Amino acid sequence: MADKEDILNRLHEGVVEREKEKVEEAANEALDEGVAPIDAIMDGLVSGMSEVGEMYDEGDVFVPEILISSEALYAGLDILKPHISEEELEMEGKIILGVVEGDIHDIGKNLVKLMLDVQGLNVVDLGKDVEREKFVKKFKEEDADIIGLSAMMTSTMGCIQDISEMADEEEEDIKIIAGGAPITAESAKEDLNADAYAPNATQAPEVVKKLINQ
Repeated sequence: MADKEDILNRLHEGVVEREKEKVEEAANEALDEGVAPIDAIMDGLVSGMSEVGEMYDEGDVFVPEILISSEALYAGLDILKPHISEEELEMEGKIILGVVEGDIHDIGKNLVKLMLDVQGLNVVDLGKDVEREKFVKKFKEEDADIIGLSAMMTSTMGCIQDISEMADEEEEDIKIIAGGAPITAESAKEDLNADAYAPNATQAPEVVKKLINQ
């Protein structure tokens, strides 16, 4: 009989090592051994994907490896998520998420989407290199709660300020959360006029939750 820590470690390692079958086996074992599915997801799968994100930032893995790790993660998620009760999902709400115009770096955004998906938020993912006008337009069409903007280059950070100004012109209260490598908590609020800042994918759900509940 495997203990909880061993199962979580194998889920984590399976994602990092891009071993889909290892993840599926550990996910099924987690259910058989009574490991809480939400723990298996957050402390196993998501933990592993967070390490992959750090490896990418350090240049140790590249986009193809990220995609294979994501496949392994979602294989585990497909097994575990149906066993999570609505009460365990920590958030309700809808976020329009995307990488701003002129920026094609979407690994960080994809990790944020994953973290929010896991915790029950409805994520409308617009992808990368998204035109400024599309964020506010989609917010209104979807009757969303907030807009999440990612910029990974200093040359595209200004798009966040442009979108914030567009949002301010609307009658609705449109809240914006910003994140990305060149952005700090100070610059997000003072320079880019964002309502909140997420330093990384792991902390994003808590920041989003606070913003929705304001």
